[in-house]
Amino acid sequence: MDHRTELSQFLRTRRARLSPADVGLPRYGRRRVPGLRREELAQLAGVSVAYYTRLEQGHAQNVSGEVLGAICDALRLDQAERDHLRNLVRPVRKRRRSAQQRVRPALQQLIDAMESTPAIVLGRRLDILGWNRLACALLGDFPAMEPGRRNLARQVFLEPAAREFYVDWTAKATEIVALLRLDAGRHPDDEALCALVEELSGRSEVFSRLWADRDVRDLGYGRKQLRHPVVGPLTLAYETMHLPDPDQKVIAYHAEPGSPSSESLNLLATSTLVPAG
Repeated sequence: MDHRTELSQFLRTRRARLSPADVGLPRYGRRRVPGLRREELAQLAGVSVAYYTRLEQGHAQNVSGEVLGAICDALRLDQAERDHLRNLVRPVRKRRRSAQQRVRPALQQLIDAMESTPAIVLGRRLDILGWNRLACALLGDFPAMEPGRRNLARQVFLEPAAREFYVDWTAKATEIVALLRLDAGRHPDDEALCALVEELSGRSEVFSRLWADRDVRDLGYGRKQLRHPVVGPLTLAYETMHLPDPDQKVIAYHAEPGSPSSESLNLLATSTLVPAG
């Protein structure tokens, strides 16, 4: 991915989200396009219009951390967006010796020991690298899948069952694209990621449209409503645990104790339909 184009489009889309009223500026004249004008953004950031224009055109040489921080503030960026912008301004070009991603044996043993908690290990490109027995029962029979299908983005956009499984499929799809966008900023030379984005763009109109929005986010915590084919409706909270390997994280799901979802999860854990792994 061309980092200059990505930088330019990211800044343009972030500027387009803001109105003068959002940042306390008066609104003058008719606007042909939505959002702040470049001169307004430059004023808020304390830089010249020419300087900001060059940055928005993808010319990021010698941008200081102080100026970059001021632009982040002016654009009202959250932490994930700030990190993404810094990655675009100062891309790290590196070739990995191997595209193979592996889960440390001790980490696999840890999630295997979480017998009542579904847990998966996500890697680059949202590849599903590891899982425990209950995660297979909840999210899919990963051992039976071809390695290329063990990818959260492919599951959400290319598996028809996903639209039924996720109660708010649109929100899940938006989340997935934003996570991939953040990954692309971290690894601009990841050929496998570029190929994945090209495949999904070609096979899913929704993915293509969301990818053009250039939204980014990181995994954190929250709640998901699911429709499981065996135990029915589930409301689960999820937590993200970041690991020493910055490209890997553990996602664990749990239900409110004593809730119907907790009972359903316990039923799923004891079901003979749970894959042996």
